[in-house]
Amino acid sequence: MKMTSSVLILATTLLLQFEVGRTAETNFVSRACCMKSLPPVTFTDKSLYQAESKWTTDGGKGITLGDLKGKPQIVLMFFSHCTTACPVLVNDLRRIESALSPEVRDKVGFTLVSFDSERDTPAALATYRSDWKLPASWTLLHGDSDVVTELAALLGIQFKASSDGQFAHSNVITLLDANGEISFQLAGLDADPKEMVGRIEQMVK
Repeated sequence: MKMTSSVLILATTLLLQFEVGRTAETNFVSRACCMKSLPPVTFTDKSLYQAESKWTTDGGKGITLGDLKGKPQIVLMFFSHCTTACPVLVNDLRRIESALSPEVRDKVGFTLVSFDSERDTPAALATYRSDWKLPASWTLLHGDSDVVTELAALLGIQFKASSDGQFAHSNVITLLDANGEISFQLAGLDADPKEMVGRIEQMVK
């Protein structure tokens, strides 16, 4: 899998800028675990939305990351066949959402992106949404292996597929601001959502 030189440079820049203020250590799991075309938008040099990668929602609609612009996004990379860490992380997203006031909740997006390009097709993600009773407002994204690798690099997330179909991966929930810049990352499982919730509330007020 290759990353373009521009994406690699962007990922390196973002990580260097974000690590200055980052206090949480990334935990690593050992195993098993729509929009019409808009005029071009100029994003800042720290925005993930500069990436031009193509994604498909669980509803079958093609989007770019830039289509998420306009409100803060809580982003989780996961895979649907995970039975250890990912269920906990998805429930962590639920806890974050439930801790927000209704007024704030309506101004925030939740986006889940699968590591598993082969099995987590848009249709499989739609089934996952139904099985887990995820809110209709949440976005579930499928991408090919190259764009998944690019996004993981931009977010500073490590992952590796194993021969048994599982993925070892960082346990990180990322808060992006309305322009796609990394504002905060919550590391670990079942982490206290208080700081994340506070940052979201400050962001939308």
